[in-house]
Amino acid sequence: MDRYQRVEKPRNETPIRENEIRITALGRMRNYIGYGMSLLEENGHDEITIKAMGRAINKTVMVAELIKRRVAGLHQNTSIESVGITDTWEPLEEGLVPLETTRHVSMITLTLSKEPLDTSSPG
Repeated sequence: MDRYQRVEKPRNETPIRENEIRITALGRMRNYIGYGMSLLEENGHDEITIKAMGRAINKTVMVAELIKRRVAGLHQNTSIESVGITDTWEPLEEGLVPLETTRHVSMITLTLSKEPLDTSSPG
């Protein structure tokens, strides 16, 4: 891959719901915890959803556990999936063909709720 460079594609992000938190690997845990706490306590939401992909999954689990420790009586539902991401690579030298590679990235969705969640769900 020394002869190729990755082409940045515009992100087609879905709109974020009001009670949803998307965790990144670069964000500060303190900010995520504070925002989650304010959604549950000040904004009157009964449920929040925390989402992350790849390297941010560890941070997401820690954020959810710390919120659960601070807010009594929360119920949790966890969903894990794998998302395929296609990267496009342009050649740096003449005569080479552009490449497309697909990589699979893990994704986690944690739902924290003050009300009991679906007990038939495996998470």
